[in-house]
Amino acid sequence: MTVPARFNGPPGSGNGGWCAGAVAARVGTTGAVEVRLRKPPPLDTAMEVGEQDGWTVATRAGEVVLQARPGAEPEPLAPVAVGTARAAAAAYDGFADHPFGHCFSCGPERAEGDGLRIFPGQVEPGTVAAPWTPHDDHTTLEATWAAIDCAGAWAAGIGERAMVLGSMTAQVLGLPAAGVEHVVVGAVRSVEGRRHRTATTLRTADGDLVAAAEQVWFEIDPTTFG
Repeated sequence: MTVPARFNGPPGSGNGGWCAGAVAARVGTTGAVEVRLRKPPPLDTAMEVGEQDGWTVATRAGEVVLQARPGAEPEPLAPVAVGTARAAAAAYDGFADHPFGHCFSCGPERAEGDGLRIFPGQVEPGTVAAPWTPHDDHTTLEATWAAIDCAGAWAAGIGERAMVLGSMTAQVLGLPAAGVEHVVVGAVRSVEGRRHRTATTLRTADGDLVAAAEQVWFEIDPTTFG
């Protein structure tokens, strides 16, 4: 399993959602999958995939980078209207200050059609939303996991304190349709010190559920991350 450099999150490492989706695809279930990120996923570097203690694992030099197993079904967030999501995205904090501006999921430095360019803005305290119209090559399972990744961090205030994904449990009911507007929503569930528990949901513009996730984020020092 290799994470192409295009699918980065923080500089030099894979986007957490994309990488989680890639290893989740190896679990062999149509239900929810829990993924834990043990180390920053390397880019353009082959990782071996196997089984270990009930987990599907991706390893590098014998060390576990990602581990996945069937998980509990996440509770979806309530729908947000497309107009509300558009207005929220226009005020995206990441336009002014972004810890990882080239992130595949939420980086404003990515070109249209390259990154997902999902820009979650505040709807109410602790809740963010953004519209998203996938391009043709953004309708994969991995890109869908990436689409329901960073909204959780923006709900938790990543613009004020850098954080990275520690774990993610997601269920994808279907892949998003290219060229069709969707809505991504993120919300904070709880905060315990440096640990932030969040949830994200992807729906069609009509409110039909596409995917849902629950996550744990950890605050980090971006200058020493790696």
